[in-house]
Order: sequence, then C-alpha cells, then structure tokens
Amino acid sequence: MPFVTAGDPDLDFTQRVIRRLAERGCSLIELGIPYSDPVADGPVIQASYVRALAKKIKLAEILAMVGRLTSEKEELARFSPGKGSIASMGSGGKTATGPFPPIVTMLSYAIVFRHGPEQYVADAKAAGVAGAIVPDLPLEEAGPLAAICRREDFSLIQLITPTTPRDRARRIAAISTGFIYYVSVTGITGERTALPPQIVDNVAWLREQTPLPICIGFGISRPEHVRVLAPVADGIIVGSAIVRRMAEAAAKPRDQVLDDIDTYATDLLTAMEL
Repeated sequence: MPFVTAGDPDLDFTQRVIRRLAERGCSLIELGIPYSDPVADGPVIQASYVRALAKKIKLAEILAMVGRLTSEKEELARFSPGKGSIASMGSGGKTATGPFPPIVTMLSYAIVFRHGPEQYVADAKAAGVAGAIVPDLPLEEAGPLAAICRREDFSLIQLITPTTPRDRARRIAAISTGFIYYVSVTGITGERTALPPQIVDNVAWLREQTPLPICIGFGISRPEHVRVLAPVADGIIVGSAIVRRMAEAAAKPRDQVLDDIDTYATDLLTAMEL
C-alpha cells in the first residue's frame, strides 16, 4: 500500500506513478495532500510537501487528477486486488473493481475544515476517492466527521500507535471504517533499519478487538520488514522510501524513476508472498 505525495514534482508525474503502482498490483494507494504544517511526517515527506506547495498545488487540482485516474475504463492486465476488504472499499460511486485499487487521501483536518467536512467528502467521492486518513483529528473530536463518512460510505481511517492505551485503542477502532492504520513506531514517518519486536503481539491483540483489516505503516522500507509483518497484517504501508524515489524525477529521466519505483514495489510485493 504505497504512499505518494500529490504534486511532487508535479501532478502529471504523480498520476504516472499511481498508474504504475496500480499496474504492479498494489492493493491501495495512499495520496498525501500537501500541508504546510505536517503532523507525523518525517523529513522526506515534509520536503516533498514544501516542494509541492511552492508550486501552488490546489486541492481541486489534486482531486481532478484522481478523477482522471478513477474514470479510466481500460483494464490493467497486471492489477490484482489485495486480500481482505481493503480492495473493495467504496470509491465515491465509481467501481472499486475497475482498473485502479482504492485511493485514500492523507491530509490535515485543517484542510477538511477549511473546505467544509460535508463538501470535502462530497468532492472526494465525486473524484473516486475511497476514504481519508486524518492523523491530527483526535478521537474526542472525530464524531461529526465520522458520522458524515459513515452516511456517505466514505472510509475514515484512524491511527493507533504503540503507546495508545488499550481502552482508547478500542474506541478508535469502533469509530473507524475501511481499515485500521497501525503505526509501527512512535514518532514520525521515515525509513528505518529495524522495527520494534512488539509489533506482532500488539497487532495480534488489536485483531481481537475489531473486524476491520489492520494495515501497518511508519518506518517500513525493506523486504525483510515486509516478510516479518506480512503474516499478521492485512496491508503494509510504505511511504518515505517511495517519496524519496519520486523526488529524483527532478534530476533524472522520469521513465528511469518510474522503473526504479516499479522495481522497488515489485521487491516488496514479492516479499509479501514469501
């Protein structure tokens, strides 16, 4: 489940990357909406947001790009939906079994609030977006947006961390839809050499609390990480390693960068099958 920044280096390349990842067989695409004050993003993703914002990328332009992707009719011969219910998440009235896996946005609640929660969900659905991850929306304030999302069949994916108290984790799981985003490490996103050994036990406990798929992200960048987590996770989210490769399009031929991303995604997908 790759994460890509919208608009770095531009929306045309973002669209090409998403299409290539879909062709490769990724189960879901997480699309980062650039924001000036990211909450949990590490330096690689923060830098990509700064570059995108410097080009005056607008939310409407990002959703229009998503709409072009989700409206394409041709089948992708290599696309195969992922396991569980993730690949069948709602997509704003457009088919979730067509050429692209579900696309969810990751964005600050400030963007949702400024746009208007009702309007954001309506516009995102119209573009074919399947849901949203809002990392800075606390559980105590998530009720109104969660109600809108449930009514509109638009997933609101919530985060649970290793330090989340278990009673609070149950409450977060109860208000979430689509899947649970389990944060593998405390702190910010970024590539790491090793992951905490307690992840497997924490996810095993969480699985007993919710019927939703559980996807693990933050710090995952290597095939060996994927091999450890694949047996207990419904999805593996990889962000900084892909965003770092995308940034190379500013200096390298874009086709070469696409091939590098394709090879990297293939290595991770292969690790999930071992």
